[in-house]
Amino acid sequence: MKTKCIIVDDEPLAIKVVKNHLQNFEDFEIVAECSNAIEADKVLRENNIDLIFLDIEMPKISGFEFLKSLKKETKIIIITAYRNYALKGYEYDIVDYLLKPVSFDRFYKAMKKFYKQQNSSDVQVFGDLKKTSNPFAYFNEDKTIHKIYLDEILYIESFREYIKVHTIEKSVMTKLPISKIEEKLKDHDFIRIHKSFVVSVCKVKSFNSRIININGNELPIGRTYKDMVMKTLKYDAELL
Repeated sequence: MKTKCIIVDDEPLAIKVVKNHLQNFEDFEIVAECSNAIEADKVLRENNIDLIFLDIEMPKISGFEFLKSLKKETKIIIITAYRNYALKGYEYDIVDYLLKPVSFDRFYKAMKKFYKQQNSSDVQVFGDLKKTSNPFAYFNEDKTIHKIYLDEILYIESFREYIKVHTIEKSVMTKLPISKIEEKLKDHDFIRIHKSFVVSVCKVKSFNSRIININGNELPIGRTYKDMVMKTLKYDAELL
């Protein structure tokens, strides 16, 4: 699965440089090129983005103002002409801070940092879940490996860069963005209902336009997810 990224910069030449550098990495997909933060925000609402190459000095909304609105699991590489923002940039837990013009050597080092962060997750990579009638995944919590069958999962809850996998018998917390687990489970009757929740459709006991009930737990439905949730549950949202 390719890493989805966007480039946010008001300088076309800067965007071209990043695109040229990224051509050397086969596992990346550039979903969009945005000239400002407003365009980028729209793309983020419609797509699951793993990495953002972000300029700081931009019209209307600065890169730092944009950073404040981002989900924790979205990785950021800042690319700017201004050296004096570096300290502030690292306060946002960015992957790296690059100065324009960016050489490929420096870009490559930033990408190595990104790969290292991605591979430090405490969940084993899923195999081909479709090849087994009872698929499962391994989750690492406190150096203990938990084997959890997908049909045991009630819902998954996000805590910034961590997720908690809830089953009837137990809950397991591991370091993984909820967008990653959503991508892995979307073909197995799981659905994102909120920025912080992915649920098993077959475990839904009752629902209305605002809340889904699973095993006695009332989970909120985000406004941007409502139509998709109702469609998945095969119910007309206008009737609620």
